[in-house]
Amino acid sequence: MVINMKQKFTFFDIVNYFVYILITIISIYPFYYVVIYSISNPELASRAILLPKGFSLQTYKTIFSLNNIVGAFGISVLRTFLGAAVTVICTSFLAYLMTKQEMFARQLVYRFFVITMYINAGLIPWYLTMRAYGLKDNFLLYIVPGAVSAYYMILIKTYMESLPASMEESARIDGAGELTILTRIYVPLAKALYATFGLMAVVGVWNSYYEALLYIKEPGRQPIQMLLRKIVFTQNTANMTNAQVMISNGDLNPLNVQYACIIATIGPILLVYPFIQKYFAQGMQVGAVKG
Repeated sequence: MVINMKQKFTFFDIVNYFVYILITIISIYPFYYVVIYSISNPELASRAILLPKGFSLQTYKTIFSLNNIVGAFGISVLRTFLGAAVTVICTSFLAYLMTKQEMFARQLVYRFFVITMYINAGLIPWYLTMRAYGLKDNFLLYIVPGAVSAYYMILIKTYMESLPASMEESARIDGAGELTILTRIYVPLAKALYATFGLMAVVGVWNSYYEALLYIKEPGRQPIQMLLRKIVFTQNTANMTNAQVMISNGDLNPLNVQYACIIATIGPILLVYPFIQKYFAQGMQVGAVKG
């Protein structure tokens, strides 16, 4: 059998490739620009277009020399992994419970969770609720409010209901309990789904600083996102960090500092994402399609 190695490209193929390459460049360049700007000399950074101008890590050295940076980074890492783990575990239990036809008022409870995706009480009732629960200036504020996700619950429930009921029946005949059925049957069959939700939960928790902005006033319990935000936005000279003093003195470029803070914030997520990305498309398809 002869294989024709010559591939014919039509005019449409050429235009299609050109458009996709252009879209890729447009999508990637803003992030690339942030990187080269942040590692450029503060005095020459505005002239950086394709390559950094006057390579310098002074901005990063100044940021990572902050007194609370190590503790803030630890808070961010701890709350990210604990928060994501609690969200996945609690949502899995809830989704499994919602698949049980014999559950009392199952449809009512299910609709109650779905409604929360569209309606919320607003900022003031939410603030009062968190304060009433004693979560103000409390590390549990990062964990408890996000313990259950209605969106994740719907997709996990849909996937569990798509599996043959005979699998669960066979497990019960062998003496398996509810926890065994969930952890030994459903979870192993949905690794891609859980990897996807885990990634989404990690990204969501890591990028969030709103809770710390509203409820956490103690500096030792604030995440790194909040600390870096203060560098960029705080105007009170009495509370200025050394990075802010250098900005006010003209030793650092404010935009250079902002871009360095962006890279410092999203860097850890970029390191984790490639290891889970291969499960993303598969996981979304598994959870969204019911057989």
